Amino acid sequence: MDRLYFEAYNTCDMETQADFYHEEIEFYHDHTGLTTDKAAILKSTEENICGKVSRELLEGSIEVTPIPGFGAVEIGKHSFINHMEGGSKSEPSKFVIVWKDTPDGWKIYRVISLH
Repeated sequence: MDRLYFEAYNTCDMETQADFYHEEIEFYHDHTGLTTDKAAILKSTEENICGKVSRELLEGSIEVTPIPGFGAVEIGKHSFINHMEGGSKSEPSKFVIVWKDTPDGWKIYRVISLH
């Protein structure tokens, strides 16, 4: 699921990204704070990420723990490549994604993004 979501993120496939987010999304970012509006997250991604930044997973860093009757928690590390600054790459940072298993498929329910 991580790979599928971030393929959409890196290629600016906003429709696929929108489908991944749960309607009750909570996105905690250590620089910008909490966002609970799915449309605002998508708009911010489109304006600030598309064509400017891409994400690269630190191979072997993902841990997934099932949460019975709910979904799973994914913890890992990733870096971001800033294409506006000659492809500069950030230091790896931690992230947590809480996935909810819904009748419509796995949805991103909570995100903690630390840089």
